Amino acid sequence: MRVLAIDSSAVSASCALLEDGKLIGEQYINVGLTHSQTLMPLVENLLLQAGYRPREVDGFAVSNGPGSFTGIRIGVAAVKGMAAALEKPCVGVSTLEAMAYLFEGMDGMVCAAMDARCQQVYNAMFEMKDGQVVRLSEDRALSLEELVGELKGMGKPVFLTGDGSFVCEKTFLENQISFHLAPPHLRYQRAYGVARAAEQVFSQGKGLDAAALLPFYLRLPQAQRELRRRQAANG
Repeated sequence: MRVLAIDSSAVSASCALLEDGKLIGEQYINVGLTHSQTLMPLVENLLLQAGYRPREVDGFAVSNGPGSFTGIRIGVAAVKGMAAALEKPCVGVSTLEAMAYLFEGMDGMVCAAMDARCQQVYNAMFEMKDGQVVRLSEDRALSLEELVGELKGMGKPVFLTGDGSFVCEKTFLENQISFHLAPPHLRYQRAYGVARAAEQVFSQGKGLDAAALLPFYLRLPQAQRELRRRQAANG
């Protein structure tokens, strides 16, 4: 199966093309430009260089959250548009799970963390075991203190990855959490991980119609949170 995946859940943007587990090509850019400027040119260039036409893609995938609200909306809209126009199935993949797939084939624990601001991270825990990605927790937004308490209970060293690793690093050191900071090429979201996670979903026949693909934010956008706070304050 040929899968085209994209990721625009944070500052970087990327796309990847996989065929039966083989990476055909990948485009990655991390320059801070708006994803609406960079994402589709990356996809177009990848398909052109790989020698495939869009209709030759069998399924589309996107990291649909957690992450940047604007980035997620752009990525989901792009995949919904391509899948609908070409009448192909699509899947939304947890951004955190896609990050864990970058460690596929290794052994150990993976702590995937994205900066959620306000001393919080979006986090999920995984174990890399016998070449498989095993999920240990749901995606959640939690404080650094809560994450430290959980890791102390595990008593195992972990690979710390994601743009939230810089938020976590100092706190982990202060609390003597045993961890390995992932190297740069494994530390940030990449569409390759999205494609690998999506392959597992497609193999189970769980692809979606484009209309069913939705973002997964974990918490409300800031504007809605502010509105609720004002409403609560006004009684």
